[in-house]
Amino acid sequence: MAGAQDIPEETQEKIKQLQMLEQALQQLLAQKQAFRLQLMETESALKELEGTNEAYRIIGNIMVLTKKEELGKELQEKKETTMLRINALEKQEAKTREKASSLQKDVLAVIRKHE
Repeated sequence: MAGAQDIPEETQEKIKQLQMLEQALQQLLAQKQAFRLQLMETESALKELEGTNEAYRIIGNIMVLTKKEELGKELQEKKETTMLRINALEKQEAKTREKASSLQKDVLAVIRKHE
């Protein structure tokens, strides 16, 4: 088994980069989960809005009657924006996974060579 002192400095640096990529990936996944929750809440609000004649908006500590059409339009825009953010995070996640996979292969190749 190779000890840390047997692994070239360049490979040790790749291991650190791999750890940072894993942390970044965890952050991306947490952000994506938060946006998915926001998307579910928005979709639920849109569905509820369909089944009612009156709509209210919470402003500060009070609920104010508002135009159903306005609120529906705002919720639809929020839904679209949230979906765009999720898509962007998924692309970033894929790139990060690809980079991590490549680094992992490099590191494993060097470690196997030193075994």
